[in-house]
Amino acid sequence: MAAVIKVWVVLLCLPGVILGLSSIITVPGKSFTVDYTNNTFLKDGKPFRYISGSIHYSRIPQAYWKDRLLKMYAAGLDAIQIYVPWNIHQPLENKFDFEGQNNVFQFISVAREIGLLVIVRAGPYMDGEWEFGGLPAWILQKNPNTVFRTMDPTYIHYADLWIDKFLPLLRPLLYNNGGPVIMVQIENEYGSYFACDKNYTSHLRDKFVSHFQDEVLLFTTDGTLDSNFKCGPIPGVFATTDFGTSYSPERGFRPLRNYQPKGPLVNSEFYTGWLDHWGHRHQTVSRLLVSVMLDILLNYGASVNMYMFEGGTNFGYWNGADDLPYLPVPTSYDYDAPLSEAGDITEKYKDIARVISKFKPLPPISFPPSTPKANYGSIQMHFVGSVLDLLDHLTSGPPIKSQYPVSMEAIGQFQGFTLYRHTLTSDLQKGTVINVPGVRDRAYVMINKVSVGVLMRDTQTSLSITGLKGQNLDILVENQGHITFNKGINDNLKGIIQNVTLAGQVVQGWTMYPLQLDKYFSMSKKHRIHQQDVTFDPKVPSLYVGELTISSDVQDTYLDVTGWKKGQVFIKSQSMVNLGRYWPLKGPQERLFVPGPYLQGGPKPNQILLVELEASPCVANQTCVVKFVDTPLINGPVTRHRFNLTSGDIH
Repeated sequence: MAAVIKVWVVLLCLPGVILGLSSIITVPGKSFTVDYTNNTFLKDGKPFRYISGSIHYSRIPQAYWKDRLLKMYAAGLDAIQIYVPWNIHQPLENKFDFEGQNNVFQFISVAREIGLLVIVRAGPYMDGEWEFGGLPAWILQKNPNTVFRTMDPTYIHYADLWIDKFLPLLRPLLYNNGGPVIMVQIENEYGSYFACDKNYTSHLRDKFVSHFQDEVLLFTTDGTLDSNFKCGPIPGVFATTDFGTSYSPERGFRPLRNYQPKGPLVNSEFYTGWLDHWGHRHQTVSRLLVSVMLDILLNYGASVNMYMFEGGTNFGYWNGADDLPYLPVPTSYDYDAPLSEAGDITEKYKDIARVISKFKPLPPISFPPSTPKANYGSIQMHFVGSVLDLLDHLTSGPPIKSQYPVSMEAIGQFQGFTLYRHTLTSDLQKGTVINVPGVRDRAYVMINKVSVGVLMRDTQTSLSITGLKGQNLDILVENQGHITFNKGINDNLKGIIQNVTLAGQVVQGWTMYPLQLDKYFSMSKKHRIHQQDVTFDPKVPSLYVGELTISSDVQDTYLDVTGWKKGQVFIKSQSMVNLGRYWPLKGPQERLFVPGPYLQGGPKPNQILLVELEASPCVANQTCVVKFVDTPLINGPVTRHRFNLTSGDIH
C-alpha cells in the first residue's frame, strides 16, 4: 500500500497529470444548475441571479487584464462573459496558441482570484464583431467553397478538431470542478443564420456533452424574433435571448417564453452601446436609457449580461468586418461602453453601479482609478520607400507565380496585404479599361510605379489606364477584415478572386507577393536599403518610420495621425505590435489608443512604422509628423457613405 501511495504522490507532482486529474474531479457542494419549476438558477443548491459584463481578453493588453476585471467587479458584477476567438488560438492549421496574450485560461483564473464567475462563449462561431466571427480564414485555403456553421465536411472536420483541443483545457475551470466557469455557450444566435442546419447544432451539443458530461450548464442565445427560435435553440440545451434598451422585458422575452415556458430569464447581451463604422458618426446609447432599462430588467427578476468593456478596439486586422460586406470594417467596438477603450471609468459605468447597488451590495472597494495618459509630443517621420521599392523587405519567401490571380487565402495570406503584379505584354492606349470585378476589398493600382487609382469591392471595380509594354501593372490589395455575420461569412475570400481584364481581354501571367508588414524591422536588417533604389511619391503606398524615446514613466497615450490619409500603424518596442488602421478623413475615429504596455522607456527608442496607402503629408519635414497626445478623439467629422440597401452600392 505504501508503494501505491508513493506512486500517486509522484504522479500528482507532474503538471500534466494534475491537469488531467483535475479535469475529472468534481468538487463536493459545487454546482450550478437550472430550476425550471421555480424559474431560477441554483448555485450550490440556492437560488441565484447573475449580473454579468462582457469583456474581450483578446482586445486588452495582458498587463491590463487585472485592472479591467477589478473595475468589472467594483461595479457589482457577479460574473463576466468572455468570447473565445478560434482564429487567434489556431492561427494556422497545425499551430495552437494559448500563451501570453492568448492565455485565456490565465484570464479566467485572474477573474476567479478577483471573485468573478465566468460565462464562456465557446463557439466555434462566436460573432463578437470580430474577424470572421472567430472562424479561421485558413479553412478557406483547404476549401474555398466551405459553407460555415453547417455540417459541411471541411468545416465540421476542423471545428471538431478545435473543440477536441479547447474543451478539455477548459474543463478543469468549470464551476463543478472548482473553477469559476458556470455556463458555456454553444454557437451564437444561430437562429439568425440562413442555414438552419439542426444536424449541425445537435452535433455541437453532442460534442460538448461528450467532453463536459453534466459538469456545466450549456446554453444558446438568440434574438427577439419568433423566427430566431425555430433554428437557434438546441433540444436539451438551456435557451436565452438578447436585446437592447428599445425593448421592454415583456416584449424582449416573449419569443423565448414561447419556446421555453419555464426557467430563469436571461438577457445574454444587453446593449449599453454600439459599434462605429468608418464614415459614419460616432454611435452612442443614452446613459439614462441604459440605467432605466437595466433597473427594469433587474426588477423583472432577469439575469443580465451587458456590454461593459470591449477593450483596445483599433487593433489591426482583428477589427471584425460588419454584416454589410460593402461597408468598410468598424473603426471600433465599442467606444460607448461603460468602460472606455483605455479602461477608464465613465459616467455610464457609475450609473450602472448605482442601479446594481439597489439589488445587491457593491464590493467594499473603491472604483479603481483610470490609468494616466501622456502627451509625448510630435515625432518626425522619415520616408523609407514605397511598397514596390521594398518588396524584398516585406516578403519572407519567393513570390507566387500563377497564370491567373488567386485569392490571398490560396497562397496562405490570411490578413493584411498582397501585391499582384503583371508585366504588360503590349502598349495600353489612353482610355484602356482595366476591370477587376473580384477585388476584395480595396486596391491601389500602379503602372510603372505611378499611382493610377483606387478600386473598391463591388462599387468601383474598373479604371481607365495607359501603359507601355514591359512596364509593371501592380495592384496592392487590402483585406479590410473577413465578414463576421450572416451569409457574408461564406463570401470571404480576399485579394483578387476573379480574372482581371484589360480592354475586355483576360490578363494572364501574374506574380503575387504576400506582404508581412509586421516583420519589416527584422527583414530590413537582412536586406540593406539603398536610397538610390527608392523614389518618393506621396500618392504611392509607402513606408515611413520614426522613433519615440520616453525618458519619463511610460503611460498610455493616443496616436494622432492628422494630415495622413489612410493606412496601418505598427509599433516595435520589446516586440512588434499591430496597433491598427487609421483613416481620419473618413472618421469618426481620428486617434488610435496606444496602451502603455506596448511602449518602453529608457534610452532605447520605440520604433513607429506607418504604412500610408493613399496620400502622404511628407512634402516637407514640418508636415511629416505624427503626435502622441493625452486625449482620445473618437467623435471627429466624418465623410459619410451613402448606402443603397437594395443594390448594395456605397458612394
